[in-house]
Amino acid sequence: MRPVIECVPNFSEARRPEVVSAIVAAIEEGGGEAIQVLDVSSDTDHNRTVVTLVGSPEGVELAAFAGIAKAAELIDLNHHTGEHPRMGATDVVPFIPIRDVSMADCIALARRLGERVGRELNIPVYLYEQAATRPERENLANIRKGEYEGIKAEMATNPAREPDFGPKAVGPAGATVVGARQFLVAYNIYLNTAEVGIAEKISKAIRHLSGGLRFVKAKGFLVEGQAQVSMNLTDFTRTPIARVHEMVKREAARYGATITHSELVGMIPQAALVDAAQWYLQLDHLSSDQILENRLTGEGSAEATETVFIDRLAAGTATPGGGAASAYVGAMAAGLVAMVARLTLGKKKYAEVEAQMQSVLEGAEKLRANLTQAIEEDSAAFEAVMAAFKLPKGTEEEQAARTEAVEQAYVHAAEVPLRVARDSVATLGLAAIAVEHGNVNAISDGGSAAHFTQAALAGAALNVRANAAAVRDRATAEAWLKEIAGLEARAAETLAGIKKVLRERK
Repeated sequence: MRPVIECVPNFSEARRPEVVSAIVAAIEEGGGEAIQVLDVSSDTDHNRTVVTLVGSPEGVELAAFAGIAKAAELIDLNHHTGEHPRMGATDVVPFIPIRDVSMADCIALARRLGERVGRELNIPVYLYEQAATRPERENLANIRKGEYEGIKAEMATNPAREPDFGPKAVGPAGATVVGARQFLVAYNIYLNTAEVGIAEKISKAIRHLSGGLRFVKAKGFLVEGQAQVSMNLTDFTRTPIARVHEMVKREAARYGATITHSELVGMIPQAALVDAAQWYLQLDHLSSDQILENRLTGEGSAEATETVFIDRLAAGTATPGGGAASAYVGAMAAGLVAMVARLTLGKKKYAEVEAQMQSVLEGAEKLRANLTQAIEEDSAAFEAVMAAFKLPKGTEEEQAARTEAVEQAYVHAAEVPLRVARDSVATLGLAAIAVEHGNVNAISDGGSAAHFTQAALAGAALNVRANAAAVRDRATAEAWLKEIAGLEARAAETLAGIKKVLRERK
């Protein structure tokens, strides 16, 4: 299958349809047949348009550049007003891995695009989320603080405002933020009141930054005469839409308000809607192959999903290999732990451990996401090692550069399985809780998860040790080996306890 990346550029214009059409046309022309524009969502109150496109990495990169260039030509931030915070004509450009693409690929793409935009279009560019060069820039709100006017006034004098690429001065097109992230759901809820203060209070209660729900960003607006709670859900697998919706509904009730309707901006994964349906309809045992469209397209079948990675593993190529397989097994283990937690939640018999199982579920889903991402990261890391060995070595300078590249590649190739080892042990800890306190009817699944984590840890440890033997930085290598030994000892103790519970609990 071809690699697919999603890009969701946000443009600071919605009130001039001809400008929006020109930007979309530029995107389609720039990417050509290699991309497809899936959605264009404009909001005149926010004065903002969100375009969703997918395609090959090369096509999406060209399309994004073309859109940024056209927006810079047609939008002047000095004359822009709207409800939504903004700092650029093209405000933000995130890249999201969809199929056969790693997060590392999206990070590299973001940095290439940012450098080109800064160099050719003379627009300051900041990198955010997983492409960020500074921890404080991972959060978009930190970069966009003060919006266009604040950045324009401070960029030349405040080192914290210095862009990653481009000039240290802001023109009419403002500054653009480019990055790489996981899928984000833009979800807005409307209330039966025009009091925007109520929406602002609800937003403060639910957003993570002020003590609310993890992976939720929220702000209150007045849109078409209604108070709106505007949200970005940055990881729907760990904070589901249904949970967010219910919390907004309960907070609104405190002020005598109710929800009239909600809306999506852009696209949403089917899994997010299935998760909401599963929650509201209490379909505890819903599986993907029960969904008609999945069966018709083959997306829910083993042939289309589970066997793809196994086939790649058996193909006789250097990647994916044992490290990727270890991450795959670890992700399955985390999935089983999440399954046990879900089969326990909501059952009267297990009411006393409801909060504990909810915590286990959230932790397992986070680990499952980490380990799933590590499958492709491990392969990419080893391919980087092979690429480093192919660098030229004709001159002393080339030899030195090649030696350093090989060293750094080996370091990264060890860091990925080391993370897998850590996450496997963390998953094992959650499996212990699931086995001891979870639904007894699923205890064998919890036990299976425990043994899978042991296998994932063993495979990851082998890869760490192999790469540690190859690096020249012996102090770092010894630190890895020491940590691996500690993780193995901890895992052995935890697994022994799980086996004991499995024998005793009926």
